[in-house]
Amino acid sequence: MALLAYPAAAQNSEINDSEASGLDVPAPPSDANLPVIDPVITDEEFEETVPDLDPSSDPALDAPLESIEEFERRIASEQADAEPTEGQAAPLGDPVLADGDTTEEIGDAPIRDAELTAPLPPLEQFEVEPVEFAQEENDDEVIEVAYAVQINGLEVADEETESSLRDQFDDLSALEDGDGEAANVAQVSARLTEDSALMQRILAAEGWYEARSATRIDRSNEVNGQPLTAVIEVVPGSRYTFSDIIIDADRTEPPGLIRDNLALQVGEPIVAARVQGAEAQVAVTLPENGYPFAEIGQRDILLDQETGDGVYTLPVTTGPRSRFGEIRTTGNLAFDADHVEVLARFESGELYDSRMVDDLRQALVATGLFNTVSVLPEQSGEPAGDGTEYATIVVEQEAGPPRTLAGSAGFGTGQGFRIEGSWTHRNLFPPEGALIARGVAGTQEQGAGLTFRRSNAGQRDRTFQVTAEALHSDYDAYEAFTGRLSALISYDSTNIWQKPFTYAYGVQLIGTNEQDYDFTLQDLDRRTFFIGGLIGQIGIDRTNSLLDATEGFKVTALIEPEGSLQDGFTPYVRARLDGSAYFSPTDALTLAGRVRVGTIQGIDRFDLAPSRRFYAGGGGSVRGFGYQQLGPRVILDNPDFDPDDPDETADPFIYRPLGGRSLNEAAAEVRYRFGNFGVVGFVDAGQVYEDSLPDFSDLRFGAGIGGRYYTNFGPLRIDLAMPLDRRAGESKFAVYVSIGQAF
Repeated sequence: MALLAYPAAAQNSEINDSEASGLDVPAPPSDANLPVIDPVITDEEFEETVPDLDPSSDPALDAPLESIEEFERRIASEQADAEPTEGQAAPLGDPVLADGDTTEEIGDAPIRDAELTAPLPPLEQFEVEPVEFAQEENDDEVIEVAYAVQINGLEVADEETESSLRDQFDDLSALEDGDGEAANVAQVSARLTEDSALMQRILAAEGWYEARSATRIDRSNEVNGQPLTAVIEVVPGSRYTFSDIIIDADRTEPPGLIRDNLALQVGEPIVAARVQGAEAQVAVTLPENGYPFAEIGQRDILLDQETGDGVYTLPVTTGPRSRFGEIRTTGNLAFDADHVEVLARFESGELYDSRMVDDLRQALVATGLFNTVSVLPEQSGEPAGDGTEYATIVVEQEAGPPRTLAGSAGFGTGQGFRIEGSWTHRNLFPPEGALIARGVAGTQEQGAGLTFRRSNAGQRDRTFQVTAEALHSDYDAYEAFTGRLSALISYDSTNIWQKPFTYAYGVQLIGTNEQDYDFTLQDLDRRTFFIGGLIGQIGIDRTNSLLDATEGFKVTALIEPEGSLQDGFTPYVRARLDGSAYFSPTDALTLAGRVRVGTIQGIDRFDLAPSRRFYAGGGGSVRGFGYQQLGPRVILDNPDFDPDDPDETADPFIYRPLGGRSLNEAAAEVRYRFGNFGVVGFVDAGQVYEDSLPDFSDLRFGAGIGGRYYTNFGPLRIDLAMPLDRRAGESKFAVYVSIGQAF
């Protein structure tokens, strides 16, 4: 317990010292509240201890105090007469200050030099001599300085590294970035200092931890000493190597999982990039082998300056070895966890593999239904046997806008302009049940269609769709009003998810009214066809891109067993095989080739609807020829030709393609790309035959050149081609514009 004692004077004073100073102190307690305290000493003992201050014993006690001025004069006199102590300078004497004052608040400087008190000369007598330079002045003012960069002593170290140290320096150097020009010498010096530190960092990253560098700026013998030479003298010193590699981690299954995947060896140089790469490999390998919660700690490298050795220690927290557990989804859902399980390629109880988690994440992105989506493991603590535990897979969803408007446009000589647009609700019938409305408008094609599509229908990457469409086509080969109803199950590639193997199968019903040339009537005639059939297609794709392949090959086979339903049932089979290959000897150059063959077996050409026959010619076929213009044809009088009009420019004849039951095509391209642009030279060949098997006779050739503009979604192509050995009724050239390569 703390006790406070207050003197009596303070208790009786109205204003004590604390109050006068403005401090906030507690008031003393009243006498009534003070406890009774025994005195430390008695009053008699106190009086005896205090000395007697009797003025008679010392007259100075009753003498009046001297003034401040008298006190200062007395002290000054005593100091002037005093002997200096050892090491102390003698006083300057009286007067001490320059103006004669003996006392001042701020004194003048002591008088030590008579020149200091001498009066200044008049201004007219003050002479100024100009500064003379060691060399003649140059009237040309130097605005910028030029310099070169010189590095000495780096060659030996550069020979020991896999990558060029000088190239690394040049890429990051402030001096090199200045392109040999600076505002002044100070700027060159600052860049040189910065690059000296850069050089030491580069050497340290390659194992030279004691590298030293000195800098200087050399002037040339030219005018103004330019160009300057910024010199860095490098002394690499000794290169450190690994003397021991220590893994601080719990035992893994299989044993040695960490060490076997840490690509560092005793005796090799300590290179920062290799260390970081080796640690990254361990960080990837552990989650791929059942350790989703592994963490790589901060490495420690203990260097021995005497031996040049380094002891490397890597702490690793492996976490529990885990197996796939349940899938849980949160957030703004596009679909539930049951559908996520359909997309996953792993089963509950399988050993955790981060590659399967990445695959699931990519599949979720490919649905196009999310703004953001993440897939992460979470510890459950639930044992799964064999020393493992289950890891819960948490899918965090943020559903995006489900509706999409899309459009495309193109032009081809003989095919005219074509514009296609669509409206899609990608998740109208969850999960992933889309409704697509489509419309086509063009100079030779108009139509509309409605499609229901279920993506990932009960199985990963499987699509089920039903389509109903009505289409009017008006080509040189035929004019048709067609209605079509189809159902298709397919396994296809997308722009995000390219698959090496694809397939499709389904059914279709077609009703079409078409205009065709009747040889019996020797004129055009309209007929109605009802067709039912099956669809089967398989494909192998080993290319590196869907829209702009530069390596690999792909093959697609289409088989369509069909039957004509009017006047009884007439079965037949349509079959087509497409193949293409790509090879790039350099990054800029690509060689590409394509072949196509087709056959229709079991029906005469006249009994086959014109829209179901084979045709060739056009931008996706044999360039240089009009759309569907190759193969057998008939020549008809042009009703719009006026022989009596001298200004008539129209062709007097109409060349109408008839189509055929077989075809063959081939194409070769040389593609050269520079930046976002490219140029293509190509030669195409092909023909359509009336027989059911192609005989490769009477091949027609087209050649041309094209331009490419490469965008982030595919190349925009413009091709200009002309037919070789042009015949009557064929155009001199043809132009094709579209997105994507020709094949």
